[in-house]
Amino acid sequence: MYRLAWPSELDLMARLAGLRLSERWAGWNREPFVADSTLHVSAYRRR
Repeated sequence: MYRLAWPSELDLMARLAGLRLSERWAGWNREPFVADSTLHVSAYRRR
């Protein structure tokens, strides 16, 4: 079973876990993430 999560949901979960967003791309090749991106790669760091 899979569950899709919006970037904002992941950001909230990360923040609750003591992490902050470091970088976000639209794919593994670090394409810019824009409003109509269909994929995302999010990197988080400890606060």
